[in-house]
Amino acid sequence: MQANIRIRLAVAADIPVLRELIEASVRGLQARDYTRTQLESALKTVYGVDSQLIADGTYFVAETEEANADREAFIAGCGGWSKRKTLYGGDRWTGREDELLNPLRDAAKIRAFFVHPAWARRGIGSKILESCETAARAAGFTRFEMGATLTGVPMYRARGYVELEHLEVPLANGEALPIVRMAKRA
Repeated sequence: MQANIRIRLAVAADIPVLRELIEASVRGLQARDYTRTQLESALKTVYGVDSQLIADGTYFVAETEEANADREAFIAGCGGWSKRKTLYGGDRWTGREDELLNPLRDAAKIRAFFVHPAWARRGIGSKILESCETAARAAGFTRFEMGATLTGVPMYRARGYVELEHLEVPLANGEALPIVRMAKRA
């Protein structure tokens, strides 16, 4: 089933839907790569909506033309890029670094990608990533980097990103969430 996908900037009114999408994506798509306790702890402290990305105008949603019960377009995915130092984490993440990056020396951060499980593997993540890279290039960035989940690594690798290092994000329950720092030149 192929649907038309429209990429647009996220707005504050999308936040409730994005919260639901993120939880569905994490629980539905990352269960092969992480334990249930890692995922639940990450949902409480690391994953989540990053309202700074929305305020900065650097967060995108992918809408399908397939309407939901309220006859509104269905948000099937989301993701963004940042001109700020923070590599990962939503509003609840305490390790945020909101200072602005210098496009001449710093890499734009590719951030917070989530796709609804019912829409996985249909190119939505790639379409959002393309929008992010295009917008970051327009802002003067020539390099991109991210903290990719283990689940996301294959997609980013296929889009030209290379692994730089493996990181462990500390979780509130004492466990850690393995991620991979990846990068690409524009």
